Amino acid sequence: MNPKLRPVEVRPFEDGGRPAFLLRDPLALSDKVAVLPQVLGPLLALMDGSRDVAGLHAALLVRAGMRISPEIIQHVVDQLDDALLLENDRSAQAFAETLGAYRTAPFRPPSLAGAGYPADPAGLRSLLDDYLAKISLNGASADVSSAYVSEVVIQAGPEDSGAAARQTEIVGLISPHIDYRRGGPIYAGVWERARDAVRAADMVIILGTDHAGSTGRVTLTRQHYATPFGVLPTDSEVVDAIADTIGEEAAFDEEIHHRGEHSIELAAVWLHHIRDGQACQVVPILCGSFQHFVAGHADPAADPVLEATLDVLQTAVADRRAVVVAAADLAHVGPAFNDPFPIDHIRYAQLQAADEILIETLTEADPDAFFHTIASEGDRRNICGLPPIYLALRLLNGNACGELTGYDRCPADGQYTSFVSVCGMVFRNREVGL
Repeated sequence: MNPKLRPVEVRPFEDGGRPAFLLRDPLALSDKVAVLPQVLGPLLALMDGSRDVAGLHAALLVRAGMRISPEIIQHVVDQLDDALLLENDRSAQAFAETLGAYRTAPFRPPSLAGAGYPADPAGLRSLLDDYLAKISLNGASADVSSAYVSEVVIQAGPEDSGAAARQTEIVGLISPHIDYRRGGPIYAGVWERARDAVRAADMVIILGTDHAGSTGRVTLTRQHYATPFGVLPTDSEVVDAIADTIGEEAAFDEEIHHRGEHSIELAAVWLHHIRDGQACQVVPILCGSFQHFVAGHADPAADPVLEATLDVLQTAVADRRAVVVAAADLAHVGPAFNDPFPIDHIRYAQLQAADEILIETLTEADPDAFFHTIASEGDRRNICGLPPIYLALRLLNGNACGELTGYDRCPADGQYTSFVSVCGMVFRNREVGL
């Protein structure tokens, strides 16, 4: 057998005081993980399916000068195989069974309930209400530069109150997908600001980051999304229309990612809470990496799959009271994200300065400026929300302008040397402005 490693999450940690790697399957085909001493890291890089154990032994000696016995290599291979981390018949069968179970279940159960937030509806409601109660009157985090927070006060005239109400309507928002413990105030600020529009909506399109997604991919599901408050039904007509346009394979090839991906789920919970548990139709779409676009190999504005998807969605929202949600975080910087430099006080300030430039493109709801701001720096700050935010802005089609509701830089390690930046933003009809 020539072992080939599947796409896995590799996280450095200490195992009994010794540096090690924790290998985990992002698709969770198995609940097992593999632990490997960091000194054996070169072995993982060689597991591309072209070498058997003897070949791996020889390649380690020639390429890395490492004398690792075939018995140790075989032990590592067996450990990876046991955790279903190798591409072979065992993992293929597990994938098929897992996907089949997902598709035939009555709904997608919340994957983070009981771990990332309370599974009990009363406990969850209390947690979210507590975040809402603590936000400031203007809905913004205390960490937000005052230059980037504005209040919108629009009064409808007595003769055309209906037209004015339509003009002030919020049509989209950016909600984080960081955990509630760190991002709770930002979630609360944006969902409170969007409360009326969310409660009035009959369809909500949720575009979420697919952290395991292929480049340029939009991934659909026909499954309904459950939260502890009940079930949010997926709009199957819209999903089918997109699938008919881009093809079933393009639409559903990575559908299994919906099973464990948290980005849409964390927004769906807030959506359901703000609606007091009342369901509405949702269109959950996971958005894969834009790395090849950032690298200049293609233009997202000319991508046929993305364009076709946006065309269908724009048709779908034309006659609906729809809200578009981008479930997205901003920068990921520091050693926790393979950044060689820890975040000191200077880089911490630089992070906000760079984010403010990016947020300016969001207040203008300008997808091209947003994308090119990130591409111009080679996405060196790891903006994982690039795909869903870009597509949300494209879907809004230049008819909206943004209002920042909150911003924060959340620690991502115990040493405060890594951070994730997040923001909340609502988008209103451009006819009114801010």
